Amino acid sequence: MIVILPPSETKAAGGAPGSMLDLGALAFPPLSSTRERVLDVTIAKAVAAPPAATPARQRWIDDDRVLRSSPTMPAIERYEGVLYDGLGAASLDPSARAWVDHHVLIGSALWGFVRASDRIPSYRCSSSDLKGPLRGAWSDAGALLADETVVDLRSKAYVHVAPVPGAIAVDVVGEDGAALNHWNKHAKGALVRRMAEAGLAASGAHGLAAWAADRGIRLRAIADDRLELTATAAGLG
Repeated sequence: MIVILPPSETKAAGGAPGSMLDLGALAFPPLSSTRERVLDVTIAKAVAAPPAATPARQRWIDDDRVLRSSPTMPAIERYEGVLYDGLGAASLDPSARAWVDHHVLIGSALWGFVRASDRIPSYRCSSSDLKGPLRGAWSDAGALLADETVVDLRSKAYVHVAPVPGAIAVDVVGEDGAALNHWNKHAKGALVRRMAEAGLAASGAHGLAAWAADRGIRLRAIADDRLELTATAAGLG
């Protein structure tokens, strides 16, 4: 089973001293040529960019200018924000962290799909940057996951970037059945944490729903390729 997370705009700074991006070491080698192309365009765009109006935007430009030489860290530690707070990878015990490293992918505009353990630099490249010569860059990447049971927790924008046929989507709703915003992301991260802690091996939407029911998580299968997770600020169940 594979779980796909979205990237986040916020990235942790820094990385291991002396480490640099090694495209050949990333998961899914067939994506290497596309990664090279997207990297080249992203770096060129940053090099040509005028000074930014804010320190935060200037950091994005500076990061992208040195993508090939800046320090790296595991992707699951690079991304920050509400979803990644809910997952809390840094506080997982070794077996749960190993589950994340093996089963969790992040789908991004710059890398396509990377594993949680793949080492990446800080960068700024979003789905909206995939236009012109980069339009459709990752449209075929999902074919690499054809033989997997995939739980897709990405936003619609990133699903569109690299669709995965047959993936199981997860809708997050509140007690009243209405879609959630802030707590949507947190709940998705918390769900993956529970999966990791359990060393989950369930497959299919109905198998996942049965696993969740045994743990008081309100996750129900509404179709073979869709689940609905009920969550609130208090948690999953």
